[in-house]
Amino acid sequence: MSTEYQIVLNTCPDYASAERLARELINQDMAACVNIVPEVRSFYRWQGRVESSQEILLLIKSHKADYPSIQKLILEQHPYELPEIIAVPIAQGFEGYLDWLNSSSSSDEP
Repeated sequence: MSTEYQIVLNTCPDYASAERLARELINQDMAACVNIVPEVRSFYRWQGRVESSQEILLLIKSHKADYPSIQKLILEQHPYELPEIIAVPIAQGFEGYLDWLNSSSSSDEP
């Protein structure tokens, strides 16, 4: 199975900003599906200090070819100064679901 699909991970500070990004990604055909996972606890180092916060996690399913557009949209609309944007290739998956993913976003990739 090829890795033409990806899951982009992005955390948001609140549900409103997460939902706004999710809707925009779907409305602009950059993603086939965006899951909003509420209340993840993040620990990280920021400006020399260890921080911890409650965040909302977005799981953005899309074509790999859509990554530049997804990153651009997140950077333009995200409330964080330095948002997490990490793409993980989908190495395997149910063929029917991947066919649906393929037909549900704008990329011309197969």
